[in-house]
Amino acid sequence: MKIPFFIACGVLSLASWACSSPQPLELHYNGPATYFEEALPLGNGRLGALVYGDPCQFRLSLNDITLWTGEPDRGLEEPVYPWVEIVREALEAEDYAQADTLQTHLQGHFSETYQPLGKLLLQFPQAQISQYRRSLNLADATATVSYLRDGKPFEARCFVSAPDSAIVIRLVSAEPLEVSLELSSELPHRTEAAGNTLISDGYAAYHAYPGYFTPKGERFSYDPDRGIHYRTVVLCPQAQAQGETLHISGVKEAVIVVANQTSFNGFDKDPVKEGREYKASALAQASAAAAKPWKALQKRHRADYQELFNRVSLDLGRTDPAVSALPTDEQLLRYAEGEANPELEALYFQYGRYLLISSSRTPGVPANLQGLWNESMDPPWSSNYTTNINLEENYWPAEAAALPEMHEVLLSFLHNLSVTGERSARDYYGVQPGWCEAHNTDIWAMTCPVGLGSGDPSWANWNMGGAWLSTHIWEHWLFTRNREDLERDYPVLKGAAQFCMGLLVKKDGKWITSPSTSPENIYITPEGYHGRTLYGATADLALVRECLTDALAAAREVGDAAFANEVEAVLPDLKEYQVGASGTLQEWYYDWADEDPRHRHQSHLIGVYPGHQIGAGSDLAQAAHRTLEVKGFETTGWSCGWRVNLYARLRDGESAYKMYRRLLRYVSPDGYQGADARRGGGSYPNLLDAHSPFQIDGNFGGCAGVLEMLVQSTPDGVEALPALPSAWPSGEIKGVRTRTGQTLDLSWKNGKVTRLKLSK
Repeated sequence: MKIPFFIACGVLSLASWACSSPQPLELHYNGPATYFEEALPLGNGRLGALVYGDPCQFRLSLNDITLWTGEPDRGLEEPVYPWVEIVREALEAEDYAQADTLQTHLQGHFSETYQPLGKLLLQFPQAQISQYRRSLNLADATATVSYLRDGKPFEARCFVSAPDSAIVIRLVSAEPLEVSLELSSELPHRTEAAGNTLISDGYAAYHAYPGYFTPKGERFSYDPDRGIHYRTVVLCPQAQAQGETLHISGVKEAVIVVANQTSFNGFDKDPVKEGREYKASALAQASAAAAKPWKALQKRHRADYQELFNRVSLDLGRTDPAVSALPTDEQLLRYAEGEANPELEALYFQYGRYLLISSSRTPGVPANLQGLWNESMDPPWSSNYTTNINLEENYWPAEAAALPEMHEVLLSFLHNLSVTGERSARDYYGVQPGWCEAHNTDIWAMTCPVGLGSGDPSWANWNMGGAWLSTHIWEHWLFTRNREDLERDYPVLKGAAQFCMGLLVKKDGKWITSPSTSPENIYITPEGYHGRTLYGATADLALVRECLTDALAAAREVGDAAFANEVEAVLPDLKEYQVGASGTLQEWYYDWADEDPRHRHQSHLIGVYPGHQIGAGSDLAQAAHRTLEVKGFETTGWSCGWRVNLYARLRDGESAYKMYRRLLRYVSPDGYQGADARRGGGSYPNLLDAHSPFQIDGNFGGCAGVLEMLVQSTPDGVEALPALPSAWPSGEIKGVRTRTGQTLDLSWKNGKVTRLKLSK
């Protein structure tokens, strides 16, 4: 049902709202977590905690999103862009093997690594435990662990407050407490306890190599006079210091606050010489929080969080009460076997919104590959920002799910990238003006191609990250219609478009990129060569077209007529999409075979989603659909999330829903090695995305996919239920934002819209 813009402030009412009673928004379990993938994530966008909830060893893993290895990226000493022409010459000679080899000269350093802050351990005496329950309430962002200790009630409540910049833990017991508090970290640190306060000062490495690269020498380089430093403060008014621990004794209630600050002071500031003051501020934040009553802390936290979270509600129908009463991990297991559970499906959607609020509130430091939550010194892929899909996917639901403030964090990061990206565009590609971003980045806004001369060009040499990320600027404008934001961000979008145009070359009268790759995919030439480097990959051209189209619209909006004319001169001559002999959308310049037709990356479909170039029902849409059919339904978690959106944009609700169910397939914790272990992509017991291992982008992609099935919009109008699956015959969603700059409330029954309201 398409609702045009001109009736956007009206109400279509055919019946009352489909559903009225609220659904539970809670993950709950009958036992403590043993593995990371079972623990409950909490966060205020900077500080994070994972709650395990063991009755005797009550552990919280701690994170600060600004705690990374490294120092500001100073760029190359000598430019390497002359190699671009040499690679192009090899490609013109159709010598693809030589082009792959030459690409290694265009590879810079790797990203730095996101680090764990440490662990807070609450040690309790041994006891007989019964009636155990561990839960995470999405409605108020609070984790609760309750049980009977030797027959007496005990409860621990935990949240991470944004207004008070602290992790807050409240212990309540029917019997006097006996608890010791220990703080540990794998980073170099020193811990001291005095009075009712525990203080730990430490620092991260000033350089680290990723786990998949074997350097000469140590993987981590430490120097107490370099790198990001931090202070963690644990304060409990009811505790007393004992050695390097705090001890709570003889009281029935205690409140523990944890604060942390790092010396990170910006992507271009030395964290020691120009670092932020962190010691006094961490202590002041902990002291201020501990001085407030529990109820005041809780009230401030709820008010802050719920102002964001309560903007959107979703009801997809009712689950059998006997099923919804089961622990979440059991529900997920049964769901994976085919059981219906619309409440779990709605919970997963809201969980995505919860995770975005919890991991994206620090300006210039967006949610990373694991959002906010990392326990490993050497996490998978450095827990960095991978920009050939993952960072973008993190923010797909931000605008439609009514969380533009979280999107602002990414947009502020793009300003940092545009600074370092100017150096990379100039020194690696000889392009001026303009900026680029390649395969990876980090808190220091690195933008160079990675690999150090040894990376596979299929991923290491990809350079379209800036083009892709900058499209978020125009999306933000469409949803918010905030002119100040557009004028602030327009130079960043323009710079990304300038790089695209500076990289283009003409072949057979059409603009293409050269050299080019299709992220992490490999082609096979008719001669049998398995190659990476080529010219005119479809994914490149899709991103260039999307970036230039957005930049053109933005230039017209802000009145930059000269640049609009430049873009208009290029767009018509970009090489068009091609349909291959097999009926799929062609990925390569020529109709070559793919080494892995079922590969998780589907970058050449960007024009379908998140782009806006290939409309449903067209011949190109049919080719894109055929591509998805070939790829199938077995893939990794984040790829599942992307395919939900692709199918939805193609108006195939049944396939989108099948893919959504695939995204919620139960995956065992990575450390679990039992005979009944379930591996592959899907969701872990705590509903975090299994790539596997854990990557948070699948959570955000799935959240966006639900919205895409129910509501699609353009600047000219809104379409209700464009890809509604038969599994959701009736339902209700409120608070969705649209590209008309409006908010949508929608209910439906038996697959038909019963009420629709659009408002400012």
